[in-house]
Amino acid sequence: MSLNKKIVSILKKKKLKIAVAESCTGGMLSSIIVSVSGASQVFSMGLVTYSNQAKMSILKVPKKIIHKYGAVSTQCCLSMVNGLREISKSNVCVSITGIAGPKGGSKLKPVGLVYIGVKNGKKIVVSKNQFKNKGRSAIQKATVKKALNLISKHL
Repeated sequence: MSLNKKIVSILKKKKLKIAVAESCTGGMLSSIIVSVSGASQVFSMGLVTYSNQAKMSILKVPKKIIHKYGAVSTQCCLSMVNGLREISKSNVCVSITGIAGPKGGSKLKPVGLVYIGVKNGKKIVVSKNQFKNKGRSAIQKATVKKALNLISKHL
């Protein structure tokens, strides 16, 4: 059984809802979850909060976090997942923010740097990842795969 099917199955059994807020993956994680038949029973929402403005206005990420740490940071990822919980009221919330490239990286924040946050109940994990720069699509796919693994691990 594929990981996305396994996740939907576990969520159904446990009667849990999942919500996703994505930046650099642009809805890819939401898409792979809802590609599973019956996902409508467990998937509450998927938001693509690509711009800093969207992160601040929709997910209520404080402006000071964006200015002090940047959109690609543990602090922003944590704030995104907490904001998503407030909006969605879902049991399991996932946030993704990173640099998929090919441009936009720096020495401190290279292309392929991605943060994934998973909140299940009161438990929160933020995973810092540095994916190899094998192109935008490869980074996005690696991020989705890692996110699915993290969700599965924390269910």
